[in-house]
Amino acid sequence: MKNHSSDPVLDQNDKALFEEAWETARKHQGDGLTFYLPGMVKVGQERGRYPAISITAGECELQCEHCQGRLLASMIKVANPEELVEKCVRLHQNGAHGVLLSGGSDLQGRLPWEKYYGAIARIHEQTGLFLSAHVGFPDLETCRELKKAGVSQALLDVMGDEETASRVYHLKGLATVRSAMQAVSESGLEFAPHVVAGLFYGKIKAEIKALEMISAQKPAALVIVVLTPLKKTAMAGCASPPALETARLIARARLMMPDIPISLGCERPRNKAGRLLEQLALQAGITRMAVWSEEAIVDAQNLGLKPRFQKTCCSVAFKDSFSSKGPL
Repeated sequence: MKNHSSDPVLDQNDKALFEEAWETARKHQGDGLTFYLPGMVKVGQERGRYPAISITAGECELQCEHCQGRLLASMIKVANPEELVEKCVRLHQNGAHGVLLSGGSDLQGRLPWEKYYGAIARIHEQTGLFLSAHVGFPDLETCRELKKAGVSQALLDVMGDEETASRVYHLKGLATVRSAMQAVSESGLEFAPHVVAGLFYGKIKAEIKALEMISAQKPAALVIVVLTPLKKTAMAGCASPPALETARLIARARLMMPDIPISLGCERPRNKAGRLLEQLALQAGITRMAVWSEEAIVDAQNLGLKPRFQKTCCSVAFKDSFSSKGPL
């Protein structure tokens, strides 16, 4: 890995960790790095071509501590299957590459997918949009029906201990998470797990255990995001974990899963610490980055990486038909 005067200062242990992660990434992933612009985000005058749609409008019964339904606010909202089809057809006509289907959960962590199977199948047949779904914590039958309807990829939040599952996500326990992971994997859906660094009120707690759980399931991609405290939630007064702690997590993920694309996802601080995280994440072996800074492109090039750009969620593999010729 090339060294530059602007690189953050690391102790010997971190240098060794990041060097090993970097070399592992280059051996198994090559020198490409994809920058992603998802549909919910605008950079300058450009917006991604992969919007998120909530199938429960703004409603969520589960009310996880870090979100409490507020992340639904930026999504396109639908209230019934016909409205979902209409929105997706219009999005396709306007140049969307795909859609992230999402929504709020009930008290068991489930979304009302059964209501929408037919609509999803119609969207798949009529538009050919690439469909991914933030599935909640589904059973095997649900996952199989989603795949049958045309969903390609399942996004699933994974935490690593009972306390985080119950206190933060309000689930009955970690068994719900394990069961959902198994259901996604058995169904044939692409598994794109998300790990939130600092999910337990801003502290790194069981994220390594979450990575171990994920590595046993052979995911299509891993997305690491960072707790970004939202106003009017139970975590509004918390702080995001230090950039170095999150970068260590990324480096360990790279060593656990050398063949898996790893993304620094869009939910993360956009401040000085966030800028530091971009630098460190590149050194720690990511192969994807969502909603980048201009400096991150320069960093990647200085490290000998070859940037490319795609206006989709960062869980979606690079496709020539989805790519952009430049950052904007």
